[in-house]
Amino acid sequence: MINKRKREIVNMLLQQKLDTTDEEELIDMLIDSPLAVDIDKEEAKNMTFGEKIADKFSAIAGSWTFIFLFIIFLLAWIIVNAIVLKNDAIDPYPFILLNLVLSCIAAVQAPIIMMSQNREAKKDSLRNQNDYKTDLKSELILEDLHHKMETLINNQNRIIKMYEKTKEEKK
Repeated sequence: MINKRKREIVNMLLQQKLDTTDEEELIDMLIDSPLAVDIDKEEAKNMTFGEKIADKFSAIAGSWTFIFLFIIFLLAWIIVNAIVLKNDAIDPYPFILLNLVLSCIAAVQAPIIMMSQNREAKKDSLRNQNDYKTDLKSELILEDLHHKMETLINNQNRIIKMYEKTKEEKK
């Protein structure tokens, strides 16, 4: 029953059919097959041009530098239109053109950032699956090592008992 359960776990872990019945072969397969994957490197290889641009855009749009520069832009727009060009302002108070520009920026910026976040969520999911497989593999190997250690200790205790018995018989 334990061997069958381990085979099911190993099948799930490796996602392939195993035709071995020997538990030792299963453990050897686990030890010999690497499961850990660098998700970031794998994803970087498969990223499209659009995904790269979305990531760069999100990195810029989500930075304090962008926020401070945008605040400076807004203040400059307001100062130029409300104070400097008071009578000949391009966008007089209540700054309807500025409102339109901000709406357009938000309409474009939000979906791009969402694309980047969706891709990051997929990477997190792959990372979690990779961690689970690695943990499961470690657990199976540790369980096998624990079983082998118990067997060694039991054999050692039997040898000590046999030695002591032989020693007493010689007396």
